[in-house]
Amino acid sequence: MTRTLSFALAATAIALTPACAQGQVEASDKEAIEKIVYDYILENPEIIEEALIALSEKRAAEEAEQARLAIAENQDALINNPGDYYVGPSDAPVTVVEFFDYRCGFCKRSAQWAVELPEKYDNKVRVVFKEFPILSTESERAALAAIAAGKQGKYVEMHMALMELDNGSGFGPEQINAAAESAGVDVELMRADMKSIDVQKTVADAKSLARTLGITGTPNFIVGTESVSGADIQSVEALIESALAES
Repeated sequence: MTRTLSFALAATAIALTPACAQGQVEASDKEAIEKIVYDYILENPEIIEEALIALSEKRAAEEAEQARLAIAENQDALINNPGDYYVGPSDAPVTVVEFFDYRCGFCKRSAQWAVELPEKYDNKVRVVFKEFPILSTESERAALAAIAAGKQGKYVEMHMALMELDNGSGFGPEQINAAAESAGVDVELMRADMKSIDVQKTVADAKSLARTLGITGTPNFIVGTESVSGADIQSVEALIESALAES
C-alpha cells in the first residue's frame, strides 16, 4: 500500500471516529467522507489497478492452496492406480504424474523428455501417465489405443508413436493402426481391447480425476502436491530436485 493511500485511509478513519463513537454516521458526515474518497480515487486512479492486482494474487493463492489440498486427498488415485502405465522403478522416491492429450502440441514437445526422466535422475524418479483426451474424439480413440497396447506390454512404444503423429492428417483409424504396427503392437488385438471395460475405465478414471483436481489443460504435471501447467520443464525439474533433496 502506498504512503499516500495509507494517509488517505487513515484520515478517513479519523473522520469516522466521532460518528462511530456515537454508534451512527450522520448523513452530512457520510457525504463528506464519500466525497473525500471519490476525489482521491479520481486523483489517484492507479489504486484501482493496485487493488485488482492484489485481488487477483489473493484468488490465485487461494486456488493454488485448494489444488494442493485436492492433490493431497487424491494421492492414491494419482500414483497407485493399477490401470495406469509408468516408466521408472515402482519404488522410486519421487513420482511425477502427467496428464496429457495425444493431439496436444506442447505434450508432443515434452514427450521424450518425460519418458527419459527416470534415466536423467538415476532411476530415482517414476513417471505415471494419465490419459486426458480433451481436444477431440480422435484424442479419445488414441488414448484407448495406448492403454490397449499396454496390455501387450507396448505402452511406451505406442505412447511415443502416437505422440509422433501429425495433428493435421493423423489420428484417423488408419494412422492409429499404422502407429501400432510401428510400435510392434498386434493391431487386431488392440482394437478388441479398446472396447473392453477395463481399458475404457482407465481413461474415464483419469478424466474424472483431472476434473476433481481442477485440471483443464494439457500437459499438466504433478510432483508431490504441486501442480505445473504447460510444458514448463524447468519448473517440473525444480520440483523433482527439491523432492529428491527431501527424500
